[in-house]
Amino acid sequence: MTPPLILGLESSCDDSAAALLRGTQILSSVVRGQNALHAQFGGVVPEIAARAHAETLDVCVEAALAEAGVTLEAVDAIAVTAGPGLIGGVLSGVMLAKGLATGLGVPLVGVNHLAGHALTPRLTEDLPFPYLMLLVSGGHCQFLIVRGPQDFARLGGTIDDAPGEAFDKTARLLGLSQPGGPSVEDAARDGDPDRFRFPRPLLDRPGCDLSFSGLKTALLRQRDALISEQGGLKRQDRADLCAGFQAAVRDVLVEKTARAIDLYLADAPAAPALAIAGGVAANGVLRGALTGLCTARGLRFCAPPLKLCTDNAAMIAYAGGALLEAGLHHDMTLSARPRWPLDAGAAPLIGSGKKGAKA
Repeated sequence: MTPPLILGLESSCDDSAAALLRGTQILSSVVRGQNALHAQFGGVVPEIAARAHAETLDVCVEAALAEAGVTLEAVDAIAVTAGPGLIGGVLSGVMLAKGLATGLGVPLVGVNHLAGHALTPRLTEDLPFPYLMLLVSGGHCQFLIVRGPQDFARLGGTIDDAPGEAFDKTARLLGLSQPGGPSVEDAARDGDPDRFRFPRPLLDRPGCDLSFSGLKTALLRQRDALISEQGGLKRQDRADLCAGFQAAVRDVLVEKTARAIDLYLADAPAAPALAIAGGVAANGVLRGALTGLCTARGLRFCAPPLKLCTDNAAMIAYAGGALLEAGLHHDMTLSARPRWPLDAGAAPLIGSGKKGAKA
């Protein structure tokens, strides 16, 4: 049978995206970023992001349809990010998805944004279950054993800042452009990673949990010390600070990944593999280090194409298709969720509130 044509919508942070997918064939993928809208504020402003999604998502859908060469009436199902994320943006996507599904008379599938990232290796390389996933992005960092489209076991994660958030804050502290990941990586290419020895948080403790808040603070103090000593920062200072920071993030993630691999291999998977996803997965230094780790441990290493590491709607369409195949879809009571842990049975990493576990 011909797989259904699924329209995916993504609006969890500052990227408005739409994509059309049939099986594992990406017919179109449109992403409209908001960097210019948030640049003067040094980070994403939720209210501005929400308004931009409301104004842009339908334009993304039209562009995706044109790119794929199909009409809206040809769509068989709508998949949309229903959380976690900035609530205004998530709500924009959910409301558009409900309207489209109602108007077309097709199924509506609410997708966990994190599941979209976690299942991306199945879209790009048909990776068999179970595999180990390092989900590393601007808002999240988790080690997951992925056993199925709805079966995720969390081994550990960040207890404070996510790596992408730490990269963004580091860029802001050093006067570099946003998003911080690419600008810090670019500056670090000319830097000496050994000039400044930054801490490797939580390596002295067992387990797979991570922390990056103290690393950011250490960089701030070193920056202030340089400014005090010489009246400002030189270009080489910025490069060395970026290189030292990036090396510390790499070392922490590699060591914690090695521990997660030990736990994952204890179940003796038939085809052991480590996959990475999320915006920080685009970092070349991190990819290189994890590739070496997997080679040494005998695991297949899977890193999606860079355009599918950052937020996109193709991953949402694929995850929605997997849920639809399992018989799951939603009605008009589908809610936008700011919090939505993948492993609901795991203890909260950062605590809970009235709206549930934060992560």
